[in-house]
Order: sequence, then structure tokens, then C-alpha cells
Amino acid sequence: MRNIKIILICFFASLIIAYPCGADVYRYIDKHGRVIFTDKPEHKGYKKLVRTWKGWVEQKKPQNFDWVGHQKRYDTTIRSIAKTYKLPYTLLHAIITVESWYNPNAISKAGAVGLMQLMPETAKRYGVFNLKDAKENIIGGSRYLSDLLIMFDNDIRLALAAYNAGENAVKKYENKIPPYKETRGYVKKVMKYYKRYQRTMS
Repeated sequence: MRNIKIILICFFASLIIAYPCGADVYRYIDKHGRVIFTDKPEHKGYKKLVRTWKGWVEQKKPQNFDWVGHQKRYDTTIRSIAKTYKLPYTLLHAIITVESWYNPNAISKAGAVGLMQLMPETAKRYGVFNLKDAKENIIGGSRYLSDLLIMFDNDIRLALAAYNAGENAVKKYENKIPPYKETRGYVKKVMKYYKRYQRTMS
């Protein structure tokens, strides 16, 4: 019985270490359309953001999937949405490459879905009802990324870390990339494709 208790204690301790929690983050959009973030909401207009850890692992290039063809297929949509939310279209392309290799039906083990691998909580937050619809998914992911860039003063690496591990994780580590192997690998990988697409996409 004592051994069982020790095992349970170790198990729950490992969960706490693997999935650290920080102060809750709230978002408010004022009458001028400005987005305000805080950990101390001043009124009921602030909405609590949801932690979105995806448990990302590096994706290998698919062998039997024409990702290059899909990249070309979605390029016009990606550029249009990027323009709407004032984002570099090459950055969206980089995220989609790393997240799903342009497979709109991709589903991760953690439950993230679609081109930009939205978690159900994130999709709900941004009004995405069909996560496998390419346009809806890109809009939801772009809106989330836009909010993260505002939250972290346009620091792309921090926004990417938050996109992967959740904004609370970045806040917990005092606005630095969390020391998670998966998150650091994710940021490095996206930045690699971002720089490549800046050179190769016109």
C-alpha cells in the first residue's frame, strides 16, 4: 500500500512539472478596438484566456501527401488572411508547414486540429466551428497569433512559444521562451522556415 502511495505521489508531481501553470491572463477589447491583456481584470468585460498546450513534437515530411501542392493551393488564402490581420504571410506559411505540412485533416495526439493545429478551446475562443475547414482554421490561428504578438510586444519568438505552450507558460517564465524541449524545438523550426520563405516566396 505504501508503494502505491509513493507511485501516485510521483505521478502527480510529474504532471505538475510537465504542465506548469501560471497566473491567468485576461483579454479585453475596448470601444476603440484596442486589445488589452492583464492578469488582474478590472471589470466583467475581461475574458479569461485558456491555456493551450499542444504537446507538439517535430513532424516529419509526409511521404504520401502532396504538401507542396497543398502549399500552392492555400497560398492565396494565406496571403489574404495575413493581410487582414497584418501578419507576414511567410510566417503563416512557416507555422502551417511545421504544424501540419498543409494537411487540413491533421489531428495531433493532444487533439489539435487542422492546418494551424488549433486546440478545441482556442477554436471556440475565436469562433472556429469547423476546425478542418482550411479558411476557418487559418483565420482562427491568425487571430490567435495576432493577439499573442500584441501581448508580447511583437516578439515573434515569444508569440510562437505561446502559440505552442500557451500564453500563461511564457508569462510564468517572465516573458521568456519556456524551458520545454518541445517548445524550444518548435520555435527554432518555425523560424527556420520563416527565414527560408522570406527568401524564396515572392
